[in-house]
Amino acid sequence: MKLVTFPAIIAALGFASAAGAPMSNMEREHLIAHMQMTEGWLIDEVSNLSPSQLNFRMATGRWTILEVVEHLVIAEPIYWQQFQAALKQPPRKLEKRPTDADVLWYGIDRVHHEKTEPSKEPKGQLSDVHQGLESFRKLHATMLDYVRTTDDDLRGHAMPEWGTDTYQCLLEISTHDQRHILQIREIKADPAFPKQ
Repeated sequence: MKLVTFPAIIAALGFASAAGAPMSNMEREHLIAHMQMTEGWLIDEVSNLSPSQLNFRMATGRWTILEVVEHLVIAEPIYWQQFQAALKQPPRKLEKRPTDADVLWYGIDRVHHEKTEPSKEPKGQLSDVHQGLESFRKLHATMLDYVRTTDDDLRGHAMPEWGTDTYQCLLEISTHDQRHILQIREIKADPAFPKQ
């Protein structure tokens, strides 16, 4: 799969409309493109891995690829619920929010590592990666359908706990996927990663 170049996405999204304006057609297209990219990329990275590859652990305390997928399956419904709750609140502008380019860099920056909340930690309940991918794809289909059809004012609603507007919340869900796809690539690049 050919990936859209990050500089092109960042340059385009860095000039997003002012807070309080409805999502423009360009913003909609960029968000759809990013979400489609991360979904396809994740599927490409993990679909054909063997059980030994999916369960390979680089070091004690590090996640396996299967655990990364499980984390996404756990975390994304929580993020989607938080997004929906924010839209039910009265419109609100944040005094300070990141640029869309800042949100995109979150997906690229693997130098700064964050520990996830306990509620989003993998619990060893996912044994079939394809089942996990199916859950992931189902939620992504729901989110993509929403992005394609909504007239909601995503720039005018805030996600105070994230420090973003709700458009950037959706973008950050996709960049969160991207961070973990890069994590999967790091696991696969380990010299001890099983050949098959």
